[in-house]
Amino acid sequence: MTTNDALLFHEKCGTLIKLSNNNKTAERRRPLDEFNNGVVMTNRPLRHNEMFEIRIDKLVDKWSGSIEIGVTTHNPNNLDYPATMTNLRSGTIMMSGCGILTNGKGTRREYCEFSLDELQEGDHIGLMRKASGALHFYINGIDQGVAAAQTPGVVYGVVDLYGMAVKVTIVHNHNHSDRLRRNNAIMRALSPDVGRPRPALSLTPDPEGPDRLLFHANCGQKAAIISDGRTALRPHATDDFNHGVVLSSRPLRSNEVFQVRIDKMVDKWAGSIEIGVTTHNPAYLQLPSTMTNLRSGTWMMTGNGAGDTVGVVRKEDGSLHFFVNGVAQGPAAWNVPPSVYAVVDLYGQAAQATIMDDMVDLPPLPEDSSEGPTAMSPGSPCSVGGACTTNDLRFHQLHGTNAVITNGGRTALRQNCRSEFNDAIVISNRDRRCLRDGELFEIIIQKMVDRWSGSIEAGVTAIRPDELEFPNTMTDIDYDTWMLSGTAIMQDGNTMRNNYGCDLDSLTTGSRIGMMRSASGDLHYYINGVDQGVACSGLPPEVYAVIDLYGQCVQVSITSSSGPLDNSLCTSNITEKSFPIHSPVAGVAHRLHGKHGKNVVLLGEGCQAVRVGGYAHGIVFSAKELKADELFEVRIDEVDEQWCGSLHVGLTTLAPPELPSCPLSGLSPSLPQLRTKVTWLLCGSEVRRNGVLQRQNYCCSLDRLTVGNRVGVKRCSDDTMHIFIDGEDMGPAATAVAKNVYAVLDLYGRITAVSIVSSSLMEDMESVKAPSLSSDSCSEGEEDSTPVREVETEPCASVPTAMAFLENHGKNIQLSNQNLTAARVSSYNQGLLVTAQPLARQQLFQFQIDRLNPSWTSSLSLGVIGHSPDRLNFPSTACCLKRSAWLLQRDSVFHNSLKTCENYGPNLDTCPEGTVLGLLVDANSCLHLYVNGMDQGVAAQDIPSPCYPFIDLYGQCEQVTIVTNNVPAVGGESGETRCQGDMEKADMVDGIKESVCWTPPPEVNPNKTCEYQALCSRFKELLTLPDGYFNEDAKYNLCYCESCHKLRGDEAYYKRGEPPRDYALPFGWCRFALRIKPHCEVSNALKKWHIAYHGTSVGALRRTLDHSQLLPGTSSIFSVSPVKAEGPNGYSEPEENSAPGREVPRVRLSPTMRYSGMEIFAPKVQFQDPRSHRCHQAQVGFQVCVRPGSYKVGPQTLGHSEPLDPRFSNSEIEWITKEQGGTLLYGLLIRVE
Repeated sequence: MTTNDALLFHEKCGTLIKLSNNNKTAERRRPLDEFNNGVVMTNRPLRHNEMFEIRIDKLVDKWSGSIEIGVTTHNPNNLDYPATMTNLRSGTIMMSGCGILTNGKGTRREYCEFSLDELQEGDHIGLMRKASGALHFYINGIDQGVAAAQTPGVVYGVVDLYGMAVKVTIVHNHNHSDRLRRNNAIMRALSPDVGRPRPALSLTPDPEGPDRLLFHANCGQKAAIISDGRTALRPHATDDFNHGVVLSSRPLRSNEVFQVRIDKMVDKWAGSIEIGVTTHNPAYLQLPSTMTNLRSGTWMMTGNGAGDTVGVVRKEDGSLHFFVNGVAQGPAAWNVPPSVYAVVDLYGQAAQATIMDDMVDLPPLPEDSSEGPTAMSPGSPCSVGGACTTNDLRFHQLHGTNAVITNGGRTALRQNCRSEFNDAIVISNRDRRCLRDGELFEIIIQKMVDRWSGSIEAGVTAIRPDELEFPNTMTDIDYDTWMLSGTAIMQDGNTMRNNYGCDLDSLTTGSRIGMMRSASGDLHYYINGVDQGVACSGLPPEVYAVIDLYGQCVQVSITSSSGPLDNSLCTSNITEKSFPIHSPVAGVAHRLHGKHGKNVVLLGEGCQAVRVGGYAHGIVFSAKELKADELFEVRIDEVDEQWCGSLHVGLTTLAPPELPSCPLSGLSPSLPQLRTKVTWLLCGSEVRRNGVLQRQNYCCSLDRLTVGNRVGVKRCSDDTMHIFIDGEDMGPAATAVAKNVYAVLDLYGRITAVSIVSSSLMEDMESVKAPSLSSDSCSEGEEDSTPVREVETEPCASVPTAMAFLENHGKNIQLSNQNLTAARVSSYNQGLLVTAQPLARQQLFQFQIDRLNPSWTSSLSLGVIGHSPDRLNFPSTACCLKRSAWLLQRDSVFHNSLKTCENYGPNLDTCPEGTVLGLLVDANSCLHLYVNGMDQGVAAQDIPSPCYPFIDLYGQCEQVTIVTNNVPAVGGESGETRCQGDMEKADMVDGIKESVCWTPPPEVNPNKTCEYQALCSRFKELLTLPDGYFNEDAKYNLCYCESCHKLRGDEAYYKRGEPPRDYALPFGWCRFALRIKPHCEVSNALKKWHIAYHGTSVGALRRTLDHSQLLPGTSSIFSVSPVKAEGPNGYSEPEENSAPGREVPRVRLSPTMRYSGMEIFAPKVQFQDPRSHRCHQAQVGFQVCVRPGSYKVGPQTLGHSEPLDPRFSNSEIEWITKEQGGTLLYGLLIRVE
């Protein structure tokens, strides 16, 4: 290659690009202010098999997204450079992040394991078009494989310095050997062991020094090799948790044990060391962030804590074995190829490990370890007590994309557990056979992460593993599948039963989950060996067990308990809830259960509880489960002021009959610590679930209670928990409460004695009337005179629920103002939030846009979900919600991410600050959008109940606030309505009906953020018209683009004048209000004159404005027609004093701009936008007031046969006036194409 033929950057480039270094270096100017317009291309097409490689020289840590690279067929000489290359819709293939985009659309989601967004300064990126037409990308010299199979023959290299990427340089030297060792050299320089001499004495002699097992010099970006290759470490282990992969310097020999000792750990991260083998040669391997990312030739096992040793060996028969602290774990895999390298991943807590040379203490492998896949080592973690088992259940080799099967098929884990929460389904396998009748399939949870909401889901499916297309989550399957998700039993993706006896989301590490199909076709779940009862019936005879490693659950293993069970265990357990407890005391409905805290004594036949010692261990339960809408209430009898704290009250799924006999020394000392089962409680003024804060300032604090106060708890039929204080309902404290719950109290701190005061009078009542709040119930006369049902139900329909945002939300959201205000504090996404309360029917939920950031594109979206948000895993954007979700985005409606409606309401991307948006579900289950109080009509139907509103603070929208919940909807059924004909004409101001249509106040006028209006304003500035012609108050400038007029709720036609006459709003135009010179008829013109439009030319604008009216000879040649007066048949008759044959100029007007805005009246002119430098065409016209009687209505004179406006016929679409002073200029109209 000659010097003149070297690849350089083309001189023509993006508007912010500065070239240097003989056009080999490109840099984006103003990198902290602008994130795009940084496209550069090569100066010539790429040759076949020619490498185009660049080095990242500079990054800024401000934006999201980074460099993008690819090829395009567009010649840079002829290309109008876009802001970003992914905007091109032809001839372009780009690598963005870790995916491939063709013509701006994603064609490969995960092309390689490395994301361009994660590369650092000094990293190299290259591409090559092979002679075969295949396009390959290279990262630090490592080929990432085929990105596109058929690339056009003539392509240019293109680089987009986007987001964080600021400066790159073309690299002509493609020798990668130094680059492969670059990261390791940097880390060694940072290591505290640099220059440390090796100890003179070695613990073990090394007769085979050159062939000794050491770590290879090529290691992860955050790892370093010290001690002559014997020790690997992550020097900054508290800053990063991955990129710590190290491999052995040579392949393992058969029966050669590779063992390391964990020297150092940190307690900041989850996860720990992982060890295994791989077929990849470390000299050529581009090391991933974690070894579980490799999808081929790799076997890994998770290790233990500091001081532990973990080892691996491949036997001659091809079986792979792991050791933990010298104990063989049994065969993990078979048919492992002979040439494998040992690999250690210093992940999470693991910070340093050293190769152990002394293997004399390592026990021999079990003799039966090579008997095949069904053999099991006595030392296997999956066996109990070292006893052998005949269990042949395994996980199938087919599984979700993020799942990994290890430990001989007995362990399943989800890789990338902190960045991926789904795609980790595993299914049972037994030589292609299903579960047997009465056979228990049980797993134990071994690893969880505290990052996601939701957790493991378990069930069965009749779909064979080899016929299953694994979805993101198993509840997405819509046939032959039964799953337990949280407390819900789901069949084919639909909830068939809520509040099953257990909650999978509450399980922790060490918990065991089992499932069994009985001979009668019933499905049973077992939690820690306890049968939870029949979950569903009618299962087919052949089913496979399914585990979905979802959310918090990361790793499980099959236990030795899996296997046949006695079918007698499959019958439903009979508990005391099957037998109603009848109170021996009249008037008191409840009793306390005989099992309670160790410091409690029950008196009065279980109606009173007294704490006899200490300040804790005072938990008591109701004797039976609460029915729906049943109030459990107690009165405080004694307090002890020497203690602080007070009563705790709530509901729990913990069944007291299952507790051991009293005294219950093992029961939690206080209710907030009771977490073995799901518990909802009120502690002070805070609502907690399993001890985790859900809501603050729910009500007045229970710490203020004293003798005589009454406290009650109720589980309502809508699955909410309500707290009552002295008979007053404090409202819903928690949602999605299980059905089988007991009332639970904690006599804590000051409260030492309580008595039950719940009335038994409601036992036989069908209504939902609250029971008596004391043992002295109301008289019969009072009860007879009170319309119970109406009192309870009517306020619920008329009083809206106070709404607030849920504490669970997107990771970039910050709540304030008592959870009424939400702000996105970082990036442009991860801003999803949902209300804590469900949206009642006919209740309008409204919020206001507080802050927009014009640096981003697009804006907020909103909608509702039909399931509880407590278990919602918040994706990066709302469009990723694919289950029971209705989304309003831009001007479209989506259901489960599928578009169902277009051109609905205004474009939400154009909503300015101050806009009030609302959602309402009517009595017919139809979803409505409200914009500034205006109903936009039905957006979706069949909305389930309950549903929860959600908002996605995306792009420009950075902050919203829930507005007053009692704001009525304008135009609602309850409001007064006025017909347009009944309104005073003074109510009509410029086509906006002040009493019917909402007009935004000046400070929130949509015009300040409308891009179309901004473009029209820039054209107006180019006309250099004096500012004195225009109204100083910008609020009268109105944009009639599609988004703006929909935001205001404009109608297409209005009436004005005396007598009233129709006119059309100038949709598609932008109006700039003119200053009306004061004279006597101005007030009458605004009220009594008609509205019309006049198209004109740009050249006639100035003279027309100088005279403040349309003058003959000043308008366009098409709009003013000098004609002779020809008697009574003409539209303009000669005036009395006119001379014979005098020409009378006539001005053409129209009540619609569809006619006056035609090009023959308003000629188009071309201009260049000073901001974008793009060329546009513009037209101008006037909105005018016309004196009634000064004009005549006639047909259009252009010969059009088709109707121009549906409201006006072509025979009445043209108004002609000849009277000077009969028109008053009201606004300048501009339209830009």
